[in-house]
Amino acid sequence: MRNIKNAIQLTLCQQLGIIILRIIIGWHFLYEGVTKLMNPEWSAESYMLNSRSFLSAIFREMVSSPILLNAVNFLNEWGLVMIGIGLFFGFFARVAVYGGVLLLSLYYFAYPPFGGYNFGVPQEGSYLLVDKTFIELVALIVLALFPGTLNKGLWSLMEKWKLRIHLPNLVKKRNLQFSSVEPQSSKSRRDILKDLIFLPFFGGFAWAFMNSEKETGADAITGSTIILKQKSLREIKGEMPMGILAKGKAPVSRLIMGTNHLSGTAHARDLIYASSLFKAYNTEKKIIETYMLAEKAGINLFFATPLLARYKKTFGGNFQTWINVAPTKKDIYTQVDKAIDKGVDYIFIQGATCDRRVYDGEIDVVSKCLDYIKQQGYPAGLGAHTIQALLACEEAGIEPDFYYKTMHHDKYWSAHPKENRKPFLWSSNISEDHNKFHDNMWCLFPEETIEFVQKVKKPVVGFKVLAGGAIHPKDGFQWAFDNGADFIEVGMFDFQIIENVNQAIASVVKAKNRNRPWFG
Repeated sequence: MRNIKNAIQLTLCQQLGIIILRIIIGWHFLYEGVTKLMNPEWSAESYMLNSRSFLSAIFREMVSSPILLNAVNFLNEWGLVMIGIGLFFGFFARVAVYGGVLLLSLYYFAYPPFGGYNFGVPQEGSYLLVDKTFIELVALIVLALFPGTLNKGLWSLMEKWKLRIHLPNLVKKRNLQFSSVEPQSSKSRRDILKDLIFLPFFGGFAWAFMNSEKETGADAITGSTIILKQKSLREIKGEMPMGILAKGKAPVSRLIMGTNHLSGTAHARDLIYASSLFKAYNTEKKIIETYMLAEKAGINLFFATPLLARYKKTFGGNFQTWINVAPTKKDIYTQVDKAIDKGVDYIFIQGATCDRRVYDGEIDVVSKCLDYIKQQGYPAGLGAHTIQALLACEEAGIEPDFYYKTMHHDKYWSAHPKENRKPFLWSSNISEDHNKFHDNMWCLFPEETIEFVQKVKKPVVGFKVLAGGAIHPKDGFQWAFDNGADFIEVGMFDFQIIENVNQAIASVVKAKNRNRPWFG
């Protein structure tokens, strides 16, 4: 056996290839670790909590203990750094290889690329069994099979290469053409100093890192770990205020997750690229991340979509869903039946649909649709953009379980003058005149809306409270709650959720003594 082992030899080129592979993997580990050390907001908490593999129970137990979580963060950050240094320089490389195998195994089995366990995890491609983490893991295992080259530095190989080129006879005499894979004895001080001559390469790493940090920040989503660039959930200042939207239903967060921006609807006035930008940013994986963050931040009512259904099936969750319907005179009930089949908790008539039915003199369609929803045992909501539509429905004796009304003021630049506002305006009425409707207002008569909301004895959900992004949340949230909204629906990107949750908490507290009682 000893003779067979001694017979296995590597050429200098083969050794060089193995060492370069070791250095490249070391560079990757080192950069991963340094980015985490440089990011004070980084934590493995969300990564561990979202895991659904056989390790998920262990991960959740660790996260539940601040001491264990801090230890995991420390070991993750410094483990990556030390493994990276070991592989990069060849110091204690065998230990570094085994440590890297262990760490990558944990990363791989936390989100294995099969059985839906990696659903919603940011990835650059599509994988089944084999992903980038697995490939790097196998590469380290291969390195472990050649212990004789693990601790070798580039200098020693370059020295041999030089001798081979210029002194072929000496190479032949010294038998330097081949090298056994036998584990070598520990390095001498001189060998270590020789290997350190490649410190300039490490300087190149530092230069590359600092430039990357300067340009983009330490936010890489890479093969080994995931970093979501977001404010920490621990920055939430208080608990999400809740209310009852309909009798017999679980409490609903006062801040509800909107969905227009996730589908690319921007209401961007004359900014023609905003919709495309929204769609490009909100990839399927990004939307999943947004759902995750919103739910963990305390938001528990979402608009039902196929992707949300997949998210709930995969990750579970205690949130509720709602959906709107658009009944017509020819077909009042089909969309309601489809909504029920989707398993939603609330159904409401779409705002623009209510406006149109009232405008066309088909208010009976609204009444029949709401009655049908109630007959099926579901809470029935009535939406509207135009306050005149709700006034007409009220006069006709229509009583929904809750109202869904646009609520925002008109103190922003793109709002057109009040004298040019007319009831029942839709996208087909868009004008190129800045002083007329141009997809810029959804609560055309704020004072009349406030008057209506103040007198109704049903929960009111205010939507479009930021006028399509023209009003700051601090202003828009407060105005809506102060003037009678019991809940507000707001479209949010992932990076806005924590700030908006904090603002909703503060606005509800500030509006505690408003004129209209809280319903729900």
